[in-house]
Formats: sequence, structure tokens, C-alpha cells
Amino acid sequence: MAVIHFQFEDTSIAPKTVEGNFEDQSILELTEEYDVHLNHNCGGVCACSTCHVYVEKGEEFLEEITDKEEDFIDRAINPRIESRLGCQCVILDNAAKITVTIPDQKRIIGHEH
Repeated sequence: MAVIHFQFEDTSIAPKTVEGNFEDQSILELTEEYDVHLNHNCGGVCACSTCHVYVEKGEEFLEEITDKEEDFIDRAINPRIESRLGCQCVILDNAAKITVTIPDQKRIIGHEH
């Protein structure tokens, strides 16, 4: 069973851990399904940077980053080496153990979940 731990730069939001069979689902899809606050605009098609997240642990359980995704990450607020787009973080294994930090969403204009 996969375990995804969501933590937040905005410390007023409590961390959340979800467990299940998540193979072939994206981090963005999980935020929608489990009511985890992550703004997004393009509908999960890698056409913006609003679903920007930091993958702290478990990168090896996700699809590799593409050149297109890297281009959009460059447009995100405060990109770091562990930056990814939630819509492109597709889980490859039901044994995944992943920790994701959601950047502070106050400066991001987008569809709010």
C-alpha cells in the first residue's frame, strides 16, 4: 500500500497522510480526492505551474521529470531542486512512500480545492 505524506509551508494547515493503491494516479489527483489544498489551473495537463510542489522523499516512485515540466517549474514561485508539478507526479508503485511539501498557496492564483 502506498503512503503519501502531505506537509505544508503554511503551518496553519495540519499535515495529512493518505494510504491506498495509488499506482498510475498523480499527486494532483490525490489532492483532489483527499481534500488536500493545492491550487491548479490547467486541469492537470502540464500547461502552467500552479500545482507546483516539493517532493521531499520518494522521487524514485514517480515518473521522471520531462523537459516540458522543467520549463514550467522555472515559472513557479520559489522553485527548488526538489520541485515538481503535482499533475506530472504519477505514482509508479503501490509500495511508494512519498513526502510532498505544498508551497504556501496565498500567492498562487488558481482553482482552489
